[in-house]
Amino acid sequence: MSKIEVDQVDPQSGTTLTLGTSGDTVNIPSGVTLTNNGTATGFASIAWQSSIVTAATLTAVAGRGYWIDTSSNACTVTFPGSASVGDRIILTDYARNWGTNSVTINQNSLNFQGHTSPNPEYDTNGQSVDVVYSGATKGWIPNSDDVVEFETSQFSGSTFYLVLAGGGGGGTERGGGGGAGGYLTNFGGSAITLQQSATYTVTVGTGGAGAPISPQGRGTNGLNSVLSGTGITTITTTGGGGGGGSSPNELGSTGGSGGGAMQTNPGAAGNTPSTTPSQGNNGGAGAQGTPYYGSGGGGGAGAVGVDGTTSKGGNGGAGAANSITGSSVTYGGGGGGGVYNSIANIGVGGTGGGGNGGSGGNGSQNQAATDGTDGLGGGGGGGARQGGYTSKAGDGGNGLVILRMLTSDYDLKTGLTGSPTVTTSGLDSIISFTASGSISF
Repeated sequence: MSKIEVDQVDPQSGTTLTLGTSGDTVNIPSGVTLTNNGTATGFASIAWQSSIVTAATLTAVAGRGYWIDTSSNACTVTFPGSASVGDRIILTDYARNWGTNSVTINQNSLNFQGHTSPNPEYDTNGQSVDVVYSGATKGWIPNSDDVVEFETSQFSGSTFYLVLAGGGGGGTERGGGGGAGGYLTNFGGSAITLQQSATYTVTVGTGGAGAPISPQGRGTNGLNSVLSGTGITTITTTGGGGGGGSSPNELGSTGGSGGGAMQTNPGAAGNTPSTTPSQGNNGGAGAQGTPYYGSGGGGGAGAVGVDGTTSKGGNGGAGAANSITGSSVTYGGGGGGGVYNSIANIGVGGTGGGGNGGSGGNGSQNQAATDGTDGLGGGGGGGARQGGYTSKAGDGGNGLVILRMLTSDYDLKTGLTGSPTVTTSGLDSIISFTASGSISF
């Protein structure tokens, strides 16, 4: 084997020096040290950069390792806009501060773990991220990054809802009970799909006022609740109908659930306007005659209001049970009907927040109707009068809008208004709005 001993080899012309030809093997004997003082390409090794990155931005180059110090600010690292299989980049927490100021990778249109968004964010003290480009399908894949979950968690948008309107107020002078707020839910059925880069608006309807003691009359309807936004059919539930009262307002009002009636009139229609499935039920009819002239109960989300009789006020229709929050809650009870002079015979509010009816007698037999429960959309109880003794009617309860989605989706929100209560159940987050607001992704 021939041997050449020289101190330096330079190309005869140009700046490119070629060792051997295609197919040749160049052997480097054991014990030899290769020192790179320039830029090496085509090798699997990493060229660690001697300067510490403290800036808010960095444009990374394949084949390099970077020490990133986020003591003063977060850092966004822009990866190459094109890459070859085997390209490798390492990012390391220099000062163990990524938990305070994170490092975000701008993927620059290439996939990371198979997705182009969202941009991965690393926020653990002492973390080191070693990624290799695998090709167009999966793109950059971590060899190690100290976490096992996807840093590019995807937004599914799969969402369940419960939309409940405000309950109607009760009427006065043996008033009918207010109807419960309209109730619609898809929990237990097919989810709707929310979208990213979109805002979803929630309107929570308030309960209607019970009719005043003077002048006596019909209760006020509750207000509608609404869920609307990009890519979904707007979901509207109608406020509960007010309970009937003294002439000429003896009939209750139609609504999500109908109000109960006074005298011998029929209860008002629920599920108005009509929805499929039904958002509520009819109110109960009233009764004319001694001893107690009972008025009808308001319709509930789960059942019609009970008719009043001459001896008893009609009970409010029962609400509907639902476990969207992770435990069973009953929503939308109708208000109970009022009676003459007999607390023992008032109409009882329907389960799910319906208010009890009132009694209009003197002294111990005079009892005001109670309000429907806020957040359950219950109808207010009907007030009553006997002789010159009058009891007030109950107000309807405020409505509610609930959204249930994967917590991984909820964590990708970009905005939240209305101060909802947020709880979790298993892998899901439950967002309960008791006032109007919005959520954006």
